[in-house]
Amino acid sequence: MRHIDVCNGDADGLCAVLQYRLHSPARADLITGLKRDIALLDRVSAGPGDELLVCDISMQRNRTALLRLLEQGVRVRYFDHHSVADVPVHPNLQAHIEFGAAVCSSLLMDRHLGGAQRAWALVGAYGDNLTEAADALASQTGLPQRDRAALRRLGEAINYNAYGEDENDVHIAPARLYRVMERYRDPLDLLMHEPVAHQLDQQLQADLERALAVAPVLQDERGSVVVLPDAPWSRRVLGTLANRLANESPLRAHALLKALRGGGYLVSVRAPLAGQGGADRLCGRFGGSGRTAAAGIDHLPEHELAIFIDAFAATDWSTPRSGRTQGTAGPPQGSLTPTGGGPGAARPWGRQGG
Repeated sequence: MRHIDVCNGDADGLCAVLQYRLHSPARADLITGLKRDIALLDRVSAGPGDELLVCDISMQRNRTALLRLLEQGVRVRYFDHHSVADVPVHPNLQAHIEFGAAVCSSLLMDRHLGGAQRAWALVGAYGDNLTEAADALASQTGLPQRDRAALRRLGEAINYNAYGEDENDVHIAPARLYRVMERYRDPLDLLMHEPVAHQLDQQLQADLERALAVAPVLQDERGSVVVLPDAPWSRRVLGTLANRLANESPLRAHALLKALRGGGYLVSVRAPLAGQGGADRLCGRFGGSGRTAAAGIDHLPEHELAIFIDAFAATDWSTPRSGRTQGTAGPPQGSLTPTGGGPGAARPWGRQGG
């Protein structure tokens, strides 16, 4: 039997897998990539009896590959918070899907494990810009403010490292970064002993300074739109800048566009932190995807730029999208009751564990 871990290479994805592996050690192959690498299940070759852990990649975008693997006898645990029309019904699938605005894959894993690796869950949540949820969880845990700030800086640095057109843009490939992270049960120890986090933070601050000097093409009380040039620094800083602007102006929605080498734009959208969501609905109109609070478009043609800006300006950010799916059987977004056992206990495939 092989163990295969698949995740997005951002803070949320890496920290979700790390929590699970610290709690349930196994020699596992890791398949990950940059933020834009979403269809990761296409890279998986597995057979009957193999176990697959999937964290923080869209089930909607990976549905065909997921069904292929399930039919090949692969047992799959899936933790994710991106919108999905419906969850496949299959005895080999154990799904933990919830896509509300205040949840991420690391928090779903934390719930599943009963907080067994809470510090890494906080790193993932802070990196995913769920500061309020992470602060609340840290407060329940009794974590001092100084340690919270350190975990937040680490989460933001890991998340920043996932953005780029290819691995030449980033400081360290996400798969290599994970191998550094997995050496430490306590992320505060990583900060003490590994220079990579501080190197990432320094590069992040330099990139942010350049990005913040770019004037918005649209800005009013409801939202702002910034178009960045195509450059290594802009490719790296896109997500971090979106989160920074969202935190500094919580009543506004924010759209960041980066020119692509071949024409068109890569788009990152943040709904107002003080609103209900809607980023996924807006991006979905242009072939994008994501979640209610944050979503993106891989390629917006140049001739659709004005159309997108008009749609962004007209978006109603006050209408929430229903956001919870538990389990893998029954109607979409239905609920299955966990089948017993404590946090991390074995449960039949096809049931949600958290």
